[in-house]
Amino acid sequence: MPKKKPAATSKDKGNGGYQADSIQVLKGLEAVRRRPAMYIGSVSARGLHHLVYEVVDNSVDEALAGFATTIAVTIHADNAVTVVDNGRGIPVDIHKTEKKPGVEVALTVLHAGGKFDKSSYKVSGGLHGVGVSVVNALSEKLEVWVDRDGKRHHMAFERGDTKKKLEIVGKAKGTGTTVWFKPDTEIFTETRFDYATIANRLRELAFLNKALTITLKDERKGSTKEETFYYKGGLAEFVKWVIGNRRPLHPKPITFEATREDAEVEGAVQYDDQYSENTFTFVNNINTHEGGTHLTGFKSALTRTINEWAKQDGILKKEEFTLSGDDVREGLNCVLHVKVKAPQFEGQTKTKLGNSEVEGVVRTVVNDALGAFFDKNPSVARSIIAKAVSAARARDLRRAGRYGHVGRDRERGSRARGGAQSARAGPQEERPRCRHPAGQAGRLLADRSQAVRDLFGRGRLRRRLGENGTGPELSGDSAAARQDPQRPEGANRQDPLERGDPDDDHRDRHGRG
Repeated sequence: MPKKKPAATSKDKGNGGYQADSIQVLKGLEAVRRRPAMYIGSVSARGLHHLVYEVVDNSVDEALAGFATTIAVTIHADNAVTVVDNGRGIPVDIHKTEKKPGVEVALTVLHAGGKFDKSSYKVSGGLHGVGVSVVNALSEKLEVWVDRDGKRHHMAFERGDTKKKLEIVGKAKGTGTTVWFKPDTEIFTETRFDYATIANRLRELAFLNKALTITLKDERKGSTKEETFYYKGGLAEFVKWVIGNRRPLHPKPITFEATREDAEVEGAVQYDDQYSENTFTFVNNINTHEGGTHLTGFKSALTRTINEWAKQDGILKKEEFTLSGDDVREGLNCVLHVKVKAPQFEGQTKTKLGNSEVEGVVRTVVNDALGAFFDKNPSVARSIIAKAVSAARARDLRRAGRYGHVGRDRERGSRARGGAQSARAGPQEERPRCRHPAGQAGRLLADRSQAVRDLFGRGRLRRRLGENGTGPELSGDSAAARQDPQRPEGANRQDPLERGDPDDDHRDRHGRG
């Protein structure tokens, strides 16, 4: 009898062996351990510190809900971290569907949390229910103590797996949650926490939540220190911190706070006499390093309000000159904090806001607040406008220096000079206050313009800028900066609480190297 042909395999059919059994299903927290960077950004220093932020953010959410007033963070000698808050405490009763205590569900199940229906938290930074469970998955060991109903409860985990079931270990006088964890050396390439990095984030949170007290303690040998962060002035103090030793154009920050369409907008603005822009945005206490719709709304409102006020006041005429966004943000220091019930972020690390409706809300609030402030404080408005006109004039003079006063650059340079003269002198018969040749705005224009003319007139401007248009500053920009250690590579946003070089972004825009 003839032999039967063997059955055709999947490989013979051209499938390359790819069948249903080739599809793996990662259960529990295994997916986090396989692809940790998807949840915390990286497995280096940035991701390591993100673990602390995730736990602290849960405690801050309790403060936003009106229950927690203190948070304590401790870096232990073995590089483990403890975070303690006096909030309500994670629920310990049995979950109806999971048949486990609420605290175990929160720590071992992805996308499990009390922030989805907004009944427990109207506003929060945690949105996906993966924060503290990710910390558990990426820790060698994690222990949690919950104080509720007069009792202290305890659980222990190893690399995301439950090792000790929930048990009552004593009595509790108040309420709150304590989380202790040690990062997994099998996951992270860097396992030593940087005190300054954590301090910057905690200071930031204290500025954003003026009713909250946060302490940080370092128990490691050779670096023992302790700090307490509490700022009654909130964002106004934040802006003063950002300015540092630079000289402000006006004595007090411009502050605003309003609630519109289920969004709370709060901000503080203050200009200094330097050339850099320092704008920092937050959503539900999260530092949105890459901005988003709230930042777009703020920039639009700032540019429009300054131009409109300048035209109404007679400093600028519409047919002569219009200030650009870069012009009005020179010397700007701003902190913008938006609280949104249902924010839409790009990814778990939440670096950019995507809610389209927030742009219009922020634009309206900033337009109203700045317009009202300028009407009550015209001298401050004129100082800010004069600085913006000076920035526009300097930029066009630099362009003229590179391209030889031809075509469009000649026309723009002429308009800039006309605008600067208008801002300096104004309609003298009708508004003699606009002359102020010896005033602050006049000095800003005169000093800046003279410096540019001197360089350009002696032929030094082109040499200093070089062939590619880059070179050192025209005059003393600030050396203070705040660079974010967890910023993604290539991102051009900075952390306001670290010192570095805040003028990098500004120089890119204005041609200074």
